Amino acid sequence: MTTFRLAPAVADAFPGTLIAVVTATGLRGHEPWPGTTAALEDLERQLADGTWRPADESDPRIEAWHTAYRSFGTNPRRVRPSVDALGRRLAKKGSLPRINPAVDSYNAVSVRHGLPAGAFDLAHVTGDVDIRHADGTETFTPLGEPDTVEHPKPGEIVYADTDIVLTRHWNHRDAHRTRVTEDSTHVAFVLETLHAPRDGDLVKAAADELLGLLAPHADRTAVHHLGPAQPEATV
Repeated sequence: MTTFRLAPAVADAFPGTLIAVVTATGLRGHEPWPGTTAALEDLERQLADGTWRPADESDPRIEAWHTAYRSFGTNPRRVRPSVDALGRRLAKKGSLPRINPAVDSYNAVSVRHGLPAGAFDLAHVTGDVDIRHADGTETFTPLGEPDTVEHPKPGEIVYADTDIVLTRHWNHRDAHRTRVTEDSTHVAFVLETLHAPRDGDLVKAAADELLGLLAPHADRTAVHHLGPAQPEATV
């Protein structure tokens, strides 16, 4: 069992935080996922025919993350929130990357709803996961760069287990060790907002959509919510 915790200092700084933690156990990443394929193609078709565009930095959902990044010393136009970077890529290229079914699922849900999303292979998480300010001593190895070691700046908000940082700049980039692959069978996905009063229903709808994509390919799925009033969830 892994407990996700929202640190009191983060809850105080961002009192509107709401994080949905969606878990899938017994995930089968090597079989076809037609629902995810259809979700990606539907987004790309809507973009091509002009009936929908991904949220950009003028959207209040993205703007809130830019403001948050600046508050802990990160330039969000150089180091973008994940949903911002993914939406910009989709708008420019007209398509989303195909990584593997689980990652493709949360990418589709993230862009459709304008919410940052990520995922951790729980088999490679050590201990519990805290969403907290970095102290500057931690290490981080970026996704796709297994030989690189970075040190988050003090005050930067990170996801961290007992050994390493799992995400930098809150939700900019995930760590290599806990990356989700076709072989991952026990995964925690996260969907985030900083404005629960405005976007709480959106987060719940996004979590339900992600559950719908995951459930046909998992033995069990569940969803938990983290926020200042409920800062811990064991998954």
